[in-house]
Amino acid sequence: MQLTHLGHACFIVDTGAARLLFDPGCYSDVEGVTGLDAVLITHQHEDHVDTSRLAGLLASNPQARLVVDPDTASSVEGLPPGVDVARPGDVLRFGDENGHGGTRVDVLGGIHAAVYREVPGCTNNAYLVDGGALLHPGDSFTVPEAPVDVLLVAIDSPWLKLAEAVDYVRAVGPRVAVPMHESGASNPAKYAGMLAGFCPEAEVRRLAVGEPAEV
Repeated sequence: MQLTHLGHACFIVDTGAARLLFDPGCYSDVEGVTGLDAVLITHQHEDHVDTSRLAGLLASNPQARLVVDPDTASSVEGLPPGVDVARPGDVLRFGDENGHGGTRVDVLGGIHAAVYREVPGCTNNAYLVDGGALLHPGDSFTVPEAPVDVLLVAIDSPWLKLAEAVDYVRAVGPRVAVPMHESGASNPAKYAGMLAGFCPEAEVRRLAVGEPAEV
């Protein structure tokens, strides 16, 4: 299996029988990607599905199936017609036509990890490739029953602290853990904005470094 990281939570997984692309979001670089059998979306947030890039990506890969979770299918504008809606318990197969027996993807998961208390969750598919060769959990802490060889694990997010990432890797017990979901660390304004949203009783004000300000 060959793995290519295209930024944030976006990866190409080449099993030898199929080429799968996961979560082409706003922080990922999918320009020029071809030869895909499927594009799989874990959930609706723009860092995992960027519809402004999706049209071009699918035009370059007309044979690729687009697989999304239920909430993405019902709430994200700009999806092309004919998407496949996958739910936990579904079994997907790709690349059967090339004589290698194809690649199996089991849909696991269910709900996005809690962001903060009253913030509603959204559906989140975790995708288990070839019985445990690789797991892309999206924004969740899904632990499959089967052993996992390669685990993609988020290391930075407003819904995550590093201790939880450590606990998740220990719970899954993979041979290889590949860090992902790191792009938010380069955008502190996102965290400040969420702090302001969750704390309406306080004025949250970011200060420019090195510049005095009246507070």
